[in-house]
Amino acid sequence: MTAPAPTPAAPLVTLDSVGFRYGNVRALRDVSLDVRAGEVTCVLGDNGAGKSTLIKLVTGLLRPTEGTLCIDGEPVRLSGPRQALARGIAAVHQDLATVPLMPVWRNFFLGSELTRGPWPLRRLDIAAMKATADRELRGMGIELPDLEQPVGSLSGGQRQSVAIARAVHFGARVLVLDEPTAALGVKQSGVVLRYVAAARERGLGVVLITHNPHHAYLVGDHFAVLRLGAVELSAPRSEVTLEQLTHHMSGGAELAALKHELARTAGVDTDHLPDEG
Repeated sequence: MTAPAPTPAAPLVTLDSVGFRYGNVRALRDVSLDVRAGEVTCVLGDNGAGKSTLIKLVTGLLRPTEGTLCIDGEPVRLSGPRQALARGIAAVHQDLATVPLMPVWRNFFLGSELTRGPWPLRRLDIAAMKATADRELRGMGIELPDLEQPVGSLSGGQRQSVAIARAVHFGARVLVLDEPTAALGVKQSGVVLRYVAAARERGLGVVLITHNPHHAYLVGDHFAVLRLGAVELSAPRSEVTLEQLTHHMSGGAELAALKHELARTAGVDTDHLPDEG
């Protein structure tokens, strides 16, 4: 007798028919998405597709004007990023919220410094912060020769990796990465993607926002493509190929429709135009 398939764990975050309006402008409409522990959910889309608005909804900067946001199956109305972080949702933005001239260990604890001693003689516990930062970075596979070096002296990929390790240390269960490879070369993008995979292996739910289908397909478990605020494609890795993902990202469906529309227009020869996809 065949054993029943295991029941998948409940999503950490669920967007159920979520929409958002900026006045009369509908930035998102009817977006449904699950973020699960130990999975990388890739959200792709061109400029203006609604990716930034989606980030703001998940991290508490905005509240949906339509639909429901759930955390651990519970409908919530987040009042801001601090409340989202208290529920285990952390965002790593492109600017990384780091101070370039401060050392790595200080940036790791920026805003959450460890102290020791009674008030009013309380002081920074520098030794504890250095030891913790070193341990957490190594736990993510990040080995830096000198935690005293300014974080601005690190490569782009290393800075992204430090920000990821920091979010994991401070209790993130859901990690939202906003275009982490957008300004990086191939080698540094590979560094970041390795740490995205490491976060998944540690059981986090990762939301990777990107416009690069090749990067997404290297680490993604589920893919959602946004176009003009709506979900054009939502599929697990087993049901979509890199070619199909690239086709959707490049607007292949729209180009194909345009070709056929032009073909019906009298006097327009489109035989020389290749099929998209």
